[in-house]
Amino acid sequence: MLVYSICYAASYGLARFGWYYASGGALLMAAGYLYYYDYHRSGNLVHLRGLFCAFWVGGQALACLKLSNLQSDWNLMTWVCFYLALAGFWLSYEAVHRLFGENESYGRVRRRRKSFVRPVFRCMEVLTVLSVAAFLYEAVTLGYVPLFVRGVPHAYSEFHITGVHYFTVSCVLVPSLAVLFFLEGGSRRSYRNMAAVVMTVISLVIPLLCVSRFQLVFSVVVACFTWGAYQKRMSPLILPGVLVVLLPFYIILTVARSHDVAYLNSIFEMKNSQMPIFISQPYIYIANNYENFDCLVEALPRHTFGIRMLFPLWALTGLKFVFPYLISFPLYVTKTELTTVTLFYDAYYDFGMIGVVLLACILGAVACILVGKLNHMKNPMGYLVYGQFAMYMMMSFFTTWFSNPTTWFYLAVTLLMALYCGIRRR
Repeated sequence: MLVYSICYAASYGLARFGWYYASGGALLMAAGYLYYYDYHRSGNLVHLRGLFCAFWVGGQALACLKLSNLQSDWNLMTWVCFYLALAGFWLSYEAVHRLFGENESYGRVRRRRKSFVRPVFRCMEVLTVLSVAAFLYEAVTLGYVPLFVRGVPHAYSEFHITGVHYFTVSCVLVPSLAVLFFLEGGSRRSYRNMAAVVMTVISLVIPLLCVSRFQLVFSVVVACFTWGAYQKRMSPLILPGVLVVLLPFYIILTVARSHDVAYLNSIFEMKNSQMPIFISQPYIYIANNYENFDCLVEALPRHTFGIRMLFPLWALTGLKFVFPYLISFPLYVTKTELTTVTLFYDAYYDFGMIGVVLLACILGAVACILVGKLNHMKNPMGYLVYGQFAMYMMMSFFTTWFSNPTTWFYLAVTLLMALYCGIRRR
C-alpha cells in the first residue's frame, strides 16, 4: 500500500499540472507492482486481489492519459473515492487473511474420481436447453434475430423479454461447465464428450446471434478463469491469446451492430482523430467509465440510500413495475451513448464516499475467503463461482456488477447447480 500511495499522490500532483502522460504512467507502475505482489506471494495468476488491483488501477491509469475530448480534470472527491476503493479492498483482504490465516500458496492438484462428471454433464444439458428455448421464444415473439438486422444500431438492446432474457443469457455459464466436465475426467462414453463440445458451441453461437460482444467475452474469459482456478496453474499467455482469438468476432459483432468507424469516432471524440479504431474503442470503453463516475460526483444532487444497489431485488421480484420510482433515477454520464460505469458507481450514488469504502471492504473480504478456499474445494461449482468473481474483479472498471440482477441470477444458478452436484455425489 505504501508504494501505491506514493504513486497515487504523484499521479494526482502530475495531473494537476496537466502532465497527463506522466500521471497515467505513475498509476500504471502501481498497477503492475500490486499485481506482482500478490502473484509472487501466491503463485496464482488469477489471484482475486491481484486482478482487482491490476485492472482497477490500470484502468484509472488509462483514464489519466486524457486522450479524448470527453475527458476533463477530476473533482478532488473523485480522486479520493478511487483511492479509497483500492485501499478498502486491499486492507480488508489483508485483515481477513491475517485473521483466518488461510494459506494462499497453490498446492498440487488433487485428482478426484469421476464422481462429479455425470452431474456436471446434466447441468450442461439443462442449462443449454433452457437457454436455447428462451432464445427461440424471444426470437419468435419479437420477430427478429439481432445478427440479421441491418441499419439499426441498437437492435441488440431491444432483443429482450422481461424475465425470459435471464435464461437466454445463462448460456454464458456452459463453457465453464464444459471445462469442469473435462477436467473431472470426462465420460467413458465418447458421445457424451462430443455432446459437451456441441453444447459449448451452441452456447457461444447464442451471443453471436444476439450480437452481444460482452456475453461472448464473458463466457470465454470466465471459462479460462475457471480452468485456471481448478488446475492451479495457468500460462500468462493464455488470456492475451484468448483475447486475440476473440478479436475478429468482436469486430464482426461491431459491424453487425451497424457501428461503422465514422459513427464510433463521432462518439469517442479522440484528440487524435487519426487514432485507429481498434485502439480508441477499447480505450474509451475503459477510460470513460471513470469520467462517468466524475460526472456523478459533480452532478448528483442527493444520495439514494440503498435504492440503486437494491436494483436486483426490484428487478427480480417485479417490484420495479409496481413502484416505478424505484428505478427512476437519472444516469450521469459524459455522453448518452457511453453508459458503462465503474464497479462503485451505484455505491457512491447511494451513500457517497462511505458507500464506496463499504463495498470495497466487503468485496475484499469475500475475495480473501474465495482465494483461501481454492486448495480445499470439493464441489467443482466452487471453481465456477471463483471464475465469475475473477471476471468481476478484472472488469471492475466496466459496470456495477453487484447491483446488476444478471450477476445475481448467474450466482443463483451456480448455487443450484452446486447443490445438485453435492446431492448427486452423495
